[in-house]
Amino acid sequence: MSPREVLSRASEQVAGLGMATIYRTLKSMLEAGEVVQVEVPGGAPRYELSGKQHHHHFHCRACGCMYEIDGCPGDMVPMLPPGFVLESHTLTLNGVCAACVRVDRAPKR
Repeated sequence: MSPREVLSRASEQVAGLGMATIYRTLKSMLEAGEVVQVEVPGGAPRYELSGKQHHHHFHCRACGCMYEIDGCPGDMVPMLPPGFVLESHTLTLNGVCAACVRVDRAPKR
């Protein structure tokens, strides 16, 4: 979730929260290892709970939402140039989510 999404959800439970509180809380949770940063190419970092199994993400270019994709396409080592050593990888698929596709294809009135 983005900090704004965190604020929106948290405000449903606790009135009067501000972005400064969200950023301080996210920083504290990051330092404690409770959340991890998810990098979005060309965008601001997002956050998710730590401890999840290896997975990847789908980023909707229309609404900006990020979705988790279970699993992994597999071994990335064959794609490496000779002599390179893979330590980790992330994969972000970009496109349009199902909800935004329906909106784009809805009949115009």
